[in-house]
Amino acid sequence: MHFTFAQYQESAQFLKHRLGNFQPKVAMVLGSGLGYLGDLVEHAIVVPYGEIPHFKHSTAPGHKGQLVFGTLAGQPVAVMQGRMHHYEGYSYEEVAYAVRVLRLLGCQTLFVTNAAGGVNYSFHAGDLMLITDQIKIFLESPLRGENLPEFGPRFPDSSYLYTPKLQALAKQQARALDIDLKTGVYMYFPGPQYETPAEIRMARILGADAVGMSTAPEVITAGHCGMNVLGITLVSNMAAGVLPQKLTEQEVLDAAEAAKEKFSGLLLACLAHLDEA
Repeated sequence: MHFTFAQYQESAQFLKHRLGNFQPKVAMVLGSGLGYLGDLVEHAIVVPYGEIPHFKHSTAPGHKGQLVFGTLAGQPVAVMQGRMHHYEGYSYEEVAYAVRVLRLLGCQTLFVTNAAGGVNYSFHAGDLMLITDQIKIFLESPLRGENLPEFGPRFPDSSYLYTPKLQALAKQQARALDIDLKTGVYMYFPGPQYETPAEIRMARILGADAVGMSTAPEVITAGHCGMNVLGITLVSNMAAGVLPQKLTEQEVLDAAEAAKEKFSGLLLACLAHLDEA
């Protein structure tokens, strides 16, 4: 399915009507087990995805499937409690649809989070990784089809999808909080099956430090429409073949719960100091 600019506008107008005079500045996409940050939003306006024209439902475990608008750490935010994934049956354009809508609402910055498998041997379950770049070599792009020039050019540059000044901010705040923030490259796999040990060996050879089933489509779309992006990964487990273990979705949710204080502390600190970046 290819969305028209008019459809994006219809979704944005619906939300503007619900929001009144409130205009978000920062969009946040919260991944598996990480949606609790949306519960901290002050003066919250909650809009389930199912009520928004052209939005899809989020069916992944740990994803509430709603937008939460309000103030978080002093910033006007639009928080996605849950995201859509290609493995749920959605096209990449549908997966990234919300990013463009939030851009039309006024969001200039995207904070994107995920829970992922660790590929780098120096990583451990529970680590946080600042995403410096990404690898997506599977299937088509969310920008496939007719370009919408209202958002960006036909052939956008991908050299700095993850904004350097926001990376510097995250490192600074991690030091202030005494958090051992790893840095690395995130590699996208379509899922829903976890990767094989051979695929993980391939990912490591290609330069990946963590692997997951989200994030890349949204970040490509955000880059196309000129948004600044900060990406943080929770290493929820070590990927297949790194340790003698069987991977489960419950392990991911348990890791997110265990890292709750550290993860939310870093994101809130980055939000609070965003204007200094």
